[in-house]
Amino acid sequence: MKILVTGATGFVGNALLKALHTKGHQIAVLTRNIEEAGFRLPVLCEVFSWNPEQGPPDSSVFKGIDAVIHLAGENIAGGRWTKKQKGLIQSSRLLSTRNLVQAMGKLQSKPKVMVSASAIGFYGGSGNTVLTEEVPPGNCFLAKVCRDWEEEAMHARNFNIRTVCLRTGIVLGKDGGAIQKMLPPFQMGLGGNLGSGNQWMSWIHVHDLVQMYVHAVETESVDGIYNAVSPNPVTNTEFTKTLGKQLSRPVLIPVPKLALKIIFGDMAEVLVASQNVSAKKMTGTGFHFEFPELPLALKEILDNPCQHFQMEQWVPQPVEKVFDFFSEAKNLEVLTPKFLNFKVLHQSTEKITAGTRLDYRLRLHGVPVRWQSLITDWQPNVSFSDIQTKGPYSVWEHTHEFEEINGGTLLRDKVRFKIPFGPPGNMILTAFIQKDLKKIFNFRRNKIEELLGQSSKTTV
Repeated sequence: MKILVTGATGFVGNALLKALHTKGHQIAVLTRNIEEAGFRLPVLCEVFSWNPEQGPPDSSVFKGIDAVIHLAGENIAGGRWTKKQKGLIQSSRLLSTRNLVQAMGKLQSKPKVMVSASAIGFYGGSGNTVLTEEVPPGNCFLAKVCRDWEEEAMHARNFNIRTVCLRTGIVLGKDGGAIQKMLPPFQMGLGGNLGSGNQWMSWIHVHDLVQMYVHAVETESVDGIYNAVSPNPVTNTEFTKTLGKQLSRPVLIPVPKLALKIIFGDMAEVLVASQNVSAKKMTGTGFHFEFPELPLALKEILDNPCQHFQMEQWVPQPVEKVFDFFSEAKNLEVLTPKFLNFKVLHQSTEKITAGTRLDYRLRLHGVPVRWQSLITDWQPNVSFSDIQTKGPYSVWEHTHEFEEINGGTLLRDKVRFKIPFGPPGNMILTAFIQKDLKKIFNFRRNKIEELLGQSSKTTV
């Protein structure tokens, strides 16, 4: 199938693209910022520019599209809920969905299915009540947003498009989601309950969530509203104890509701809302959870403390030429932005091969840095890896893969890294490092296009 995805550059969208790619689906993406998408999209896609609040996307983006997955929306945990932020949360969901459905309604050949995100915020706080899809919406701000959001999505049914809304719980996974915000204080032994700790938390591992989206697209009997949560919700106290146990850290410092209110404003009500949400309707469709229990989910996430990112780029050159280009150390300087003042100082062998050590000099925010890499897994015209043996990261592993495809070469970069200085380093440096990596790899992508040719499939 050919599937159009909105919100693809986010945490869930990134994982979804990998899952769709693994299943062999073709992917097209609608995004506000094509330049940023080049760094954030982990697999090669057709990419179209679209501002979701300013109007419907052009009809041409739907050419050949069989299904639409709609994830776009302002991050509800992106900051304190000011009046302006609440307006963005609402408009980013309602207007984007309305404009997307409006565009599909005018098509001669329409997608067969649309799967739209929603959230268990639909229910508001509800104590110990088990929340099925038949329970009416709550009365809080987020509940009203989710209700209106789903109504906009369900208008697609007027055009004979099978429509599914997934009410998502707290998403847990590597490199984003709730765990990224929770982890540093828990690693330092500063974690604790939110409020009383008695409130129910309905959560889902990101792997299960993206597989649920794939299941909804591929299974014609899945239609309507479904809760996208693990079948085993836990109380906040149970969650914090389990997380502390996985990290071998004490859980000592509760955060009073008043403090949450001061820090987060109205969003504090979401953090302490009790939501015991049922997954029975989804499991009744034949969906299988790989991470149904919290200890298993947290173990999978925490067993590898490194961060990861992946990106792909196609160039219209034979794989031998592309691999030869990357086999020259001097080209590393060409592909590195000038603000790093990057210079190759020494190469231990005449030609790069497995076992070659490369010494570099660079500057990070004005600080001089020496870096040494060891080349491993050298497979000409297929792949090679470089690992940092001396340098600023606790761990840095960069695998370069080359695949002959469509008369050219697909470049795939897989990076695994760990920020230095432990939990404080994660708290302080993550935002700076991610910003730098985006600049570096976007420069690299543009330089490769300049030197080796641009793909018409990467930007439209």
